[in-house]
Amino acid sequence: MNSIFIYELKLNLKTLIIWSLAVGGMGLVCILLYKSMQGDMKEMADAFSNMGAFSDAFGMSTLSIVTLKGYFATEVGTVHGIGSGMFAAIIAIGIISKEEEMHSGEFLLSLPVSRNKVVLAKSLSVLIMLVLFTLICSVLYVLGFVMLDEEVPVNEFVRFMSSQFLMNLEIASLCLLISAFSSKNKMGLGLGLAMILYFYDLIGRVVPDMKDYLFISPYSYANASEIFSDKDIEALPFVLALVVIVSAISLAFASYNKRDLAS
Repeated sequence: MNSIFIYELKLNLKTLIIWSLAVGGMGLVCILLYKSMQGDMKEMADAFSNMGAFSDAFGMSTLSIVTLKGYFATEVGTVHGIGSGMFAAIIAIGIISKEEEMHSGEFLLSLPVSRNKVVLAKSLSVLIMLVLFTLICSVLYVLGFVMLDEEVPVNEFVRFMSSQFLMNLEIASLCLLISAFSSKNKMGLGLGLAMILYFYDLIGRVVPDMKDYLFISPYSYANASEIFSDKDIEALPFVLALVVIVSAISLAFASYNKRDLAS
């Protein structure tokens, strides 16, 4: 089991580094651009705050981008939300199915390790990669605040990154379930799932009739504009997230145990 866990980490190390630096780097650049745009920020803030549904969807009606805190929430929050969701989908969607697609499943299961341990090792590798991704991005964002000599809003920042981590974990668990059921790497399906969940949340903030059902998407409790404006988020989305994570992982174990794998 340990060898499978370490192998998966080594195999996905390059992907982890590229995505962490790409998403975290874009966020860092956005933060550093704040000073150069600060002079025109007042007019931009007034314009964006009066764009109706668009302002509501991106949180510009509740936060001012004149402040670095509001700017971070609306700009970097969006970049990290989309990028981290895609990363979670990419690393989980093929973690199990690749063994069958690459015809290595028969060799893997010939080792003195049970199927449960195979899924557990792969699941733990996904978890560790999500933790590392979150930490790397967090360091880059904090670095941006430090370079601008600005104070980091610690409480909101920790709450935001923690919520994003839980969101990524939920997306990854759903993709892990798909991977356990599939005999091929469904990369497109995984990325599509992440984007559908994002746009569902975005549209739900624009369409009044959908606002009561925002909790369905994991992006609902990880919304940067709500977190940085100190808005209370209901417990229901978090409870649903935990139920989805536990259920998806449990079903992944059950499915992989019962499947006949192609050699």
